[in-house]
Amino acid sequence: MIKKKTAERESIFEVESRLDQLLNHKHPMYILSHEIDWTGFESRFEKLYSKDNGRPPAPIRLMVGLHYLKYTYDLSDEEVIWTWIENAYWQYFTGETYFQKDPPIDPSSMTRFRNRLKDNGLEELLRETIASGLRLKCIKPESLERITVDTTVQEKNIAFPTDIRLQTKMINKLVLQAKKEGGQLRQTYRKVCKIWMKKHSGYMHANQLKRASSLREKVKIRLGRIVRDIERKITQPSSELKSLLELADRLMKQKRKDKNKIYSLHELDIDCISKGKAHKKYEFGCKVSIVSTLKEGFLLSCEALHGNPFDGHTLRDTITKVTLNSGTNPSLVVTDKGYRGHKCEDLAEVVVRGVTKTKCRYKKKLVKRQSLIEAMIGHLKSESRMDRNYLKGKLGDKINSVLCAAGQNMRKLIKYLRKKFFFLHFLLFCWLFRMFPNASFQPRMS
Repeated sequence: MIKKKTAERESIFEVESRLDQLLNHKHPMYILSHEIDWTGFESRFEKLYSKDNGRPPAPIRLMVGLHYLKYTYDLSDEEVIWTWIENAYWQYFTGETYFQKDPPIDPSSMTRFRNRLKDNGLEELLRETIASGLRLKCIKPESLERITVDTTVQEKNIAFPTDIRLQTKMINKLVLQAKKEGGQLRQTYRKVCKIWMKKHSGYMHANQLKRASSLREKVKIRLGRIVRDIERKITQPSSELKSLLELADRLMKQKRKDKNKIYSLHELDIDCISKGKAHKKYEFGCKVSIVSTLKEGFLLSCEALHGNPFDGHTLRDTITKVTLNSGTNPSLVVTDKGYRGHKCEDLAEVVVRGVTKTKCRYKKKLVKRQSLIEAMIGHLKSESRMDRNYLKGKLGDKINSVLCAAGQNMRKLIKYLRKKFFFLHFLLFCWLFRMFPNASFQPRMS
């Protein structure tokens, strides 16, 4: 009899409950899962997949939802998948009906999804956050007409570039590739260059500049010897070795004040940008143009710009991008002094803070709110993944900047829904206190 009852209990607990029956319907993630237009993503992205070739892909809602969660909570590809297993709200947000106990995809699938959509496809994620903000009344339609623009630097994941470090790494790459192709070099200099690089940092720290300069010259001479030895002994080098030899030649010829210098061997498209910061004189990455609303601080555009262009020359394309993302032509654009000489008066009224004089009191208040975008940049770097970009190449810069903005907007929506939830509870408490003034609303002690 006891065995029968335990078997019945086990059979009851084996029945799985649906997630929508278990979760709180007022939770921000639950509300957002119904507000975001997932069918729109599926209709736009299904053209990028083949219907009758290869393994069926992961659901588009799952892939889009994982990228939203990754950049909202500042997680890596691996971390977001393993946290997804533990969080029922995240699973419901990405379209699951029942609680799942296994990883939905391999982390490498997220990289392939980003490369498949590229930056133009992933901008749909940013546009959908703006549309969701309008539907939830987190932002007002008239707020889209008054914007502020600024630029920052998105740094790449590279070590600080010094000549001796780059030349030592180049020696290691050349020696390994020559061994793969069967070239027997006279001497590799790998160990001695590593020792010299460590000594060089000590000399620079002690301000012994002549000793440091002699070590840099020694490493450069050894790099030249290895290049000439490879050219003598490998008569038919592969394309990979040819590109390494060309890179080594550029590295040996470049000087301190040259343009288009090599700052990293695995990331060649990097700009050296000086923003006038006291704590960080130079930053190595790319410039990013950021646009937000003046009232709510909602991001409307975030675009990576390569080649370190002048801020004023980028304003026309930025305003065009904002119109495309929000569907509204901005009437007032507030910028800092870096945008002088923009020549965009035909698109919108541009107010350069500290230069353009306005008599209207309302516009003066809006101009004072231009510094709001500095806080948005700080959030992007500390809470999103803009502080250090781990995605490769120019495409990686563009993808990361767009998704960082989408993650920031998602955090804004979640915060707005939390405030709304607690405000409704506060109104309910006030109503109960008014209806029953003598009642004591205290939790019962067990």
